[in-house]
Amino acid sequence: MRVRNVHERELCATPQQVGTLIDSLASLDDLLWPKKLWPRMKFDRPMGVGAVGGHGPIGYVVKSYSPGRAVEFRFTKPKGFRGYHRYEIVSSSTPGCRLRHTLEMTTHGVAVLSWPLLFRPMHDALIEDSLDAAETSVGHVPTPQPWSVWVRLLRRLASRRRERTANGSSQAGR
Repeated sequence: MRVRNVHERELCATPQQVGTLIDSLASLDDLLWPKKLWPRMKFDRPMGVGAVGGHGPIGYVVKSYSPGRAVEFRFTKPKGFRGYHRYEIVSSSTPGCRLRHTLEMTTHGVAVLSWPLLFRPMHDALIEDSLDAAETSVGHVPTPQPWSVWVRLLRRLASRRRERTANGSSQAGR
């Protein structure tokens, strides 16, 4: 299945200010990723082409990086995700600029079902939270979208699974 998923936000900020947000991804001072609400974005080294990492169950490698302008990640997991996701600054008809997140991929195997049922609702909520973080970082007060009942349920189930895994891991070492 072909997937194209785009989220964007008009920001009353200069491209340089918004570029700083992109450049901060996965750093200790990350200003764009909603790390208080979602698993952190982590890499094996600072942001740059070839850095390997991801967030939660999603893995990727930095495919291209234009400091202050854009970063693109190629999926490495979960199985069945073939494509990329990208943050970029695009021109705007209003003062300021637009921050866009684009995900383009094809799904295969079980991902044909897991994308629309599990990953897409979570992805959409996470990216909207990320765009809220961008607004906050440039000095504006966003109007957050509440998570759907489905997203809240999926997060609760994922949290319980992480707890069970953590408890099982700590028990295995005894």
